[in-house]
Amino acid sequence: MGVDHTEPEVPEHSAGRRVSCDGERATVRYVGPVPPTAGLWLGVEWDNPERGKHDGSHGGVRYFTCRHPEGGSFVRPAKVSSGVDYLTAVRQVYENQTEKVLSEEISISSKKLEWLGIEDRGYDAHRPARSVPKNVQWLDMSQSLLSCWEDVSAITQQLDGLEGLQLGNNRLRLTSDLSAHCRSFCSLKVLVLNSCDLTWPQVRPQRGPRYPCFLIWLRPTLSLLMNFILISLSLSLSLSLSLSQWSVVDELAKLPSLSHLSCRGNQLVSSDGNPKTVHQLLIAKLGRLVFLNNCEIHHKERRGAELDYIKMFGEEWLKAGGGSQPSTQFIGQHPRYLTLIDKYGAPEEGELKKPEPFALKNQLLKITFAFPDDADRKPIEKRVLASMVVQKVKGLLYRLLKVPAADLKLTYTSPKMLGTEFEIDSDLKTLQFYAIEDGDQVLVRWS
Repeated sequence: MGVDHTEPEVPEHSAGRRVSCDGERATVRYVGPVPPTAGLWLGVEWDNPERGKHDGSHGGVRYFTCRHPEGGSFVRPAKVSSGVDYLTAVRQVYENQTEKVLSEEISISSKKLEWLGIEDRGYDAHRPARSVPKNVQWLDMSQSLLSCWEDVSAITQQLDGLEGLQLGNNRLRLTSDLSAHCRSFCSLKVLVLNSCDLTWPQVRPQRGPRYPCFLIWLRPTLSLLMNFILISLSLSLSLSLSLSQWSVVDELAKLPSLSHLSCRGNQLVSSDGNPKTVHQLLIAKLGRLVFLNNCEIHHKERRGAELDYIKMFGEEWLKAGGGSQPSTQFIGQHPRYLTLIDKYGAPEEGELKKPEPFALKNQLLKITFAFPDDADRKPIEKRVLASMVVQKVKGLLYRLLKVPAADLKLTYTSPKMLGTEFEIDSDLKTLQFYAIEDGDQVLVRWS
């Protein structure tokens, strides 16, 4: 820490304010001297603890505290930015249409007003709150320099048509009585407070006669998703999220109006490492979903995904006790499983069988393709990889039969279970997934 005699004066109430420095956001925890150096210092707690150097102590003296042992630093006031007011941020985002926006000669209600919120685009509640555009319907103030709930209320009370408000990645001090600000959010349908380090007891408002009819949903342990979402009960909900845990998806399934979900580029993984399997699991876990990544989920696709889900976790279900009373742990991991069993029936033991691991040289399977609806066509014997997906198997059959792959219907039988015919109902699964073994027979039918 060097000496700088040109530091500006910082008011005493700066402690608790939000600042940015070199692209990183932080909360001011201390304002004052740090001997033996001269001049004024700000003790800050970084949102990203990797940016810090200590826990608020220096030279054996504690100046402030941090939740992370290396989440704090001392910086000179001249190095930080406290942001700009709302109107200046609007000017910067819509600088090409400034005069029209300010005079309200055009409506920006159809636009998503993005709040960049770093460097000089954070909101400064201590600067004059001049008139703002009134027609905003969705406002994104995530990653801004907002510091308290009162600041949020000061903005929203001027936006009569505001329906969606995103405040993710902020550090907001909550007022002791959230219901006192209900009138500032009377038109709101969606409020997002993801990654704000808030817990359920902190953000749960006390419902009053003027409080809007909202569904309040939160799982406190899932800070990576949405620590706080308020959703109108009458709203057909659409969400765009980045997901990394299946438990988050199970929480989303509790939203009764969730019909559209966009989660491209998520970090979800399946046991087989196939992104297409992840797609099917999302459909199976979210029973009310109509559109996934802007694609409509048709009845056949949903049925296939849900049946695959039953088979995929059937072995776990049996080990957990099976029947109608599996273990609490299994139900916690697969809350829709019993509902799907009621819908389709319990999986049969043969469907749950998984092949033993085998060496690469033994991955070729000798399969006999039979054609039960065509008495004149002789069975065809082929060697195929166990890792081959059904879609490619149908492509092989198309070249042999000249029948469009979309018209082909496949099942298989095993000499180990004579008289039982197993359905192959997903083009995206492998032969290995269906436990097809060397010597099995695939029955081919077409419409």
